[in-house]
Amino acid sequence: MKSIPLPVFVFLSVTAVVPLQARDPLPQRIARTDPSKFRVAKTVHAGAGELHYMGLFDAQTFNTNFIFLHRGVIPPGGGIGHHFHNHMEEMFVIFDGEAQFTIDGRTSTLRGPAGAPCRMGHSHAIYNPSGKPVQWMNIAVGSIKGKYDATDLGDDRMGVSLDTKPVFITMRLDKALLRPVEGMHGGKGTARYRRALQPEVFYTNWSYVDHLLLGRGASQGRKRHEGVEEFYYVIGGEGKVTIGNESAAIKAGDAVPVFLNEIHAFENAGTADLEMMIVGVARAKWALDTVEVK
Repeated sequence: MKSIPLPVFVFLSVTAVVPLQARDPLPQRIARTDPSKFRVAKTVHAGAGELHYMGLFDAQTFNTNFIFLHRGVIPPGGGIGHHFHNHMEEMFVIFDGEAQFTIDGRTSTLRGPAGAPCRMGHSHAIYNPSGKPVQWMNIAVGSIKGKYDATDLGDDRMGVSLDTKPVFITMRLDKALLRPVEGMHGGKGTARYRRALQPEVFYTNWSYVDHLLLGRGASQGRKRHEGVEEFYYVIGGEGKVTIGNESAAIKAGDAVPVFLNEIHAFENAGTADLEMMIVGVARAKWALDTVEVK
């Protein structure tokens, strides 16, 4: 496949996903990772090799300033080149293996599952130097709704010096860091939960990244947010989501959008742990709220 120049890649980032609406049936709203639909993009932001990805959500999906959610694979020798965003924030996440993350020109190796947020006005990149593909995700939130921007630095980050310890903010989705919560939001059994990134990390209205695990038979009870929209990404396991009066099955690779004021609940419907990453974006900075619903 021919190399995709940056302007085309940016266009795909913002428009490739069919907009989802709250009135659509719940099963149609859930975005499902499908490797057969991955695009092949070469030298993304002047990076090395290839990137294989698909859009799960775009700037039209949510009411808040969410821009996109991409899910894909970084093949061996592939990556995303060094670049700036001055009106948005982005975070690369890897779910397995390891990759070299760069923030502001400093590079360290992170082992998945992990990520590194890149705040507005700072630069970032990622490179997979290993011989194995790395499962990857990219999340973007803007300071202006629908506004995407990028400035490339012409740096593929191959063969750069590495810091043993990162000198930038990182996030680990480590099950050992989770803490038990009994009857979470009125749910059943014991959930395990941790806020992996606080709202103070971000300059935009990106509010948090949470890590949630529901064991066999456990659930997170009904709740809603007046000022925050979320998506739940299923890292592993199988379960059921209920939004309003509708329910749908979910499994690893699914991403569930939850819009403003929607009553939602999750439960483990399988035999293995249901593990999820939750990303919240506020309508206004610090507009954090959770209302439990009986």
